[in-house]
Amino acid sequence: MGFLDKVKAGAEQAKELAEKGAEKAKQEAKELQLKREIGQTEGELGKATFDLAERGQLSHPEIGALVEKIRALKAQLAAVESGGAAGTAAPVADATPAAPAGEPPAPSGPPAMPA
Repeated sequence: MGFLDKVKAGAEQAKELAEKGAEKAKQEAKELQLKREIGQTEGELGKATFDLAERGQLSHPEIGALVEKIRALKAQLAAVESGGAAGTAAPVADATPAAPAGEPPAPSGPPAMPA
């Protein structure tokens, strides 16, 4: 194989690698866009769920604590916006849903390190 043949083979190999890299980048960009759309749509769903709960058209134990947390946060925001002190509103409780009956509660801290 001559020198020019080796150069051509190397160039062809580089071209194939570049094409594969470009295709992978396109795939990752599409994946990221879809994840972003999912997150946005989940946010819209959450807003719609909250609005329905506020109007009394939706009630469920799993969302009740989160609805109350949003109400408390909105009350705190209103107090801050109206010139009230930021620390005067009651602190917002953690809205993590309780574990179903028969299951142990979720750990509240990081996992313990092995000895």
